[in-house]
Amino acid sequence: MKILVLGSGVAGVTAAWRLLRDGHEVSVVDRQPAAAEEASFANAGLVAPGHSFAWASPKVPKILLSSLWRNDQAFRFRLTPDPRMWAWSLKFLRQCTAERARVNTLRKHALCLYSQRLFRDLVEETGVEYDGRTGGLLYMYRTAETMARGIANMRILADDGQEQEIVDPDRIAEIDPALSAARDKIAGGVYCPTDESGDARMFSVNLARLCQAKGAEFHFDTPVEAIVADGDRIERVVTGQGDMRADMYVLSLGCHSPHAVRSIGVNLPIYPVKGYSVTLPAGPENIAPAIGGVDEDNLVAYCRMGDRMRITATAEFAGYSTSHRPSDFVKMLSSAKDLFPNGGDYDRLEYWAGLRPMTPEGTPILGFGRHRNLCYNTGHGHMGWTMACGAAAIVADLIGDRTPELPLDGMTLR
Repeated sequence: MKILVLGSGVAGVTAAWRLLRDGHEVSVVDRQPAAAEEASFANAGLVAPGHSFAWASPKVPKILLSSLWRNDQAFRFRLTPDPRMWAWSLKFLRQCTAERARVNTLRKHALCLYSQRLFRDLVEETGVEYDGRTGGLLYMYRTAETMARGIANMRILADDGQEQEIVDPDRIAEIDPALSAARDKIAGGVYCPTDESGDARMFSVNLARLCQAKGAEFHFDTPVEAIVADGDRIERVVTGQGDMRADMYVLSLGCHSPHAVRSIGVNLPIYPVKGYSVTLPAGPENIAPAIGGVDEDNLVAYCRMGDRMRITATAEFAGYSTSHRPSDFVKMLSSAKDLFPNGGDYDRLEYWAGLRPMTPEGTPILGFGRHRNLCYNTGHGHMGWTMACGAAAIVADLIGDRTPELPLDGMTLR
């Protein structure tokens, strides 16, 4: 079957790889000049089933409200005149109940565990390079009060099969000696030994090359301008380089997916949530983290990627802008320096802001809708890399008329 994948982020590239393995003829189209130039470009780099919580929870509405006049919140809400933002926000707020948070978290966790298993299979099969680090991730708390709440929250994942260890500051320093000097600033945490990290962009670029070696065609610098339907089938995709036709289409355009399908009468509940990151050199002279983790009190994630260190933070509801200012990075850098004062060269920072394609529930949109030859693989949110291989397998199974290994409850067009 001839298949056209729309989008070359980590979701699109892993779907292309999986479809190639099934023997399909695959092409990929993207407006960017290379793979993984948007949400996958400089994300947190954590493959983290141990942190697969739904963002929509009972505590979030209060945080979003206070962010209207405070700039130090991990979640920020910026007023815009975009009616789609208000419609999406209302759907998000409806998910902010204890029961919905539990359901959505368990669905995310199931997909993340499944996906991580397939991710490891892919890495073993291909040897793809991505500056990967196994050995687990640390989720740390600064106070006894926040640690008690965090352990209680983590129990839902432990009850669902997530391997965890409650750790004190001494054990944290044993797991990652780079945190030895900061142990008096940490009350304790949760260690998930099966979580891992790496560079999602490097992974995507190198996997795209492997796809090309297996015969896939990548059409870069080719924006998708419209999708044209004929009844219940997609007839063609209009791009900046002319029309493209295939037997089957896979939508993996991230935050731009809603724009692509609006012309065929589909309203996708996906909206961008901006995240910020900095990347800095980490050489032999530095004491960089041995494994990644999250400063939970400040919601700042970090990991080492080869000779670099990545620091990420913030979820900002502010439309499609990827602009950023030095003040946006102050809190995350302060947190990182507090834990890793010599973690890297803080005078040589690369700043970045990107857009996460979020659904109100936090789970992606997979499978078919009203069009029989358009398969959705989008809306992976802040865990796109963790979810990508599992979502790709589900898409390939559906296209191959096989029953997916994982139930699709809460992950279909809704």
